[in-house]
Amino acid sequence: MRLIRAMLLLTAIGGGALWWRRSQNDDAIVGSMGSAGRNAAVARIGARTGGRWAVTQARKTFASAERRETLSAEFEMKTTEDVVASLGNLKGAMMKLGQMASYLDLGLPENARTTLAQLQSEAPPMSGELAASVIVDDLGAHPDDVFAEWDPIPIASASIGQVHRAITHDGRAVAVKVQYPGVAEAIESDLRTNDALFSALRLLFPGIDTTTITEELRERLSEELDYALEAENQKYFAAHFAGHPFIHVPQILDEFSSTKVLTSELVVGSTFADLLTWSQQERNLAAETLFRFTFGSIYRLAAFNGDPHPGNYIFHGEGRITFLDFGLVKHFDDSDTALFESLITNMVVERDFAAFRRTIESAGLLKPDQPFSDQAIGEYFSYFYDFVLDDAEFTFDEEYSAAGVRAIFETGGEHGELKKVLNVPSSFVVLQRINLGVIALFAQLEARQNWRRIGEEVWPFVEAGPSTPMGEAIERWGRASGMRSSHEGL
Repeated sequence: MRLIRAMLLLTAIGGGALWWRRSQNDDAIVGSMGSAGRNAAVARIGARTGGRWAVTQARKTFASAERRETLSAEFEMKTTEDVVASLGNLKGAMMKLGQMASYLDLGLPENARTTLAQLQSEAPPMSGELAASVIVDDLGAHPDDVFAEWDPIPIASASIGQVHRAITHDGRAVAVKVQYPGVAEAIESDLRTNDALFSALRLLFPGIDTTTITEELRERLSEELDYALEAENQKYFAAHFAGHPFIHVPQILDEFSSTKVLTSELVVGSTFADLLTWSQQERNLAAETLFRFTFGSIYRLAAFNGDPHPGNYIFHGEGRITFLDFGLVKHFDDSDTALFESLITNMVVERDFAAFRRTIESAGLLKPDQPFSDQAIGEYFSYFYDFVLDDAEFTFDEEYSAAGVRAIFETGGEHGELKKVLNVPSSFVVLQRINLGVIALFAQLEARQNWRRIGEEVWPFVEAGPSTPMGEAIERWGRASGMRSSHEGL
């Protein structure tokens, strides 16, 4: 329940993103309330939870050990249902927090996690009429006229927009993402509450420079609202991976896109939930592709897609994946990639804790002259590189993923005092999210590979040859595409 509790706390103090009210016939989303209304809406979550907690605690006082476990499970489930019901309507940043909790907190009971996972793809949608009005405003005509066929029922809805199927007049099947009206104001409302929200973070992590985090999140979320920028990001990735044997990025249709409407080729396939039912070999291959795309993109494209949402992947078997949603893309400069290279070289390749310490001090992650030994610092940070430390197979599991969340968010334990003085530089804000998110997905897949050897393929400062059949296929594609080495193809 760690992230659930944190989510409830941040929701209560943050004020919520936007409260979309349903009309009496439950047919359309009709607008937004002011900040007082949003605060009242999220406060009701806390009030219901607090009252239920008090009743549960009272009942547990006179209950047997077995009954106390049952009461705790019931509390967790009902609280999760409240969060899903409320955050599903609170479009924007707070719903994103709920989505992250659904795949990060593997310590949740299975029924609670299943309920929370509804936020990944089953958020209450806006009506077809309201979606059509956005297209009229941005593309100049009703979707029935813009497209040969238009489905007013969305195929997916999430925190910022929802997706509809359509067919162009020249017969192309497309996915049309339409932004919720008012969601930009919702996210801005979230960001205006950062003083209260980050005051809570400062209590947990006194060393954090919350100004840097706030500025980074503001910039990334503002970019995510601009579908024209997302289109450019997606075209950047699509151009590099054109013809790739395992990675596919849908093509953008500029003539049907704007700042609030984004149209791309429609791709069909299997969901992450489907993948979980496939063979272990298929899950391993999917994880290998995710690894190569996520971590390889940092060095080849100096960018990566910073939203490891399970709904952003479509699986086709044998390691082939279509990657969706390029709204949250972090671009790195040469100093950023040099920093990442230095971290991996010092921690993984050379195992030099003293050099690693100097690197994180120069990056602003740790202030100089802190009273911790190089060994203690190296042991703490080793966890985040554990799966690539040894030249051996490594299996991700739920305990490893949960330990990662604890390593960051729990201030007690062996390294509690060290964590209190750590900072989060801007280049690490989104990077940490993708690390935790991808590892959580790998844990659900129970993915097993020699990640060290795959890492050495995609790290340009090692540039090892292919270590798997997938690596060999990518090398052949890279040579055919005129790339200089296999790591350029990832």
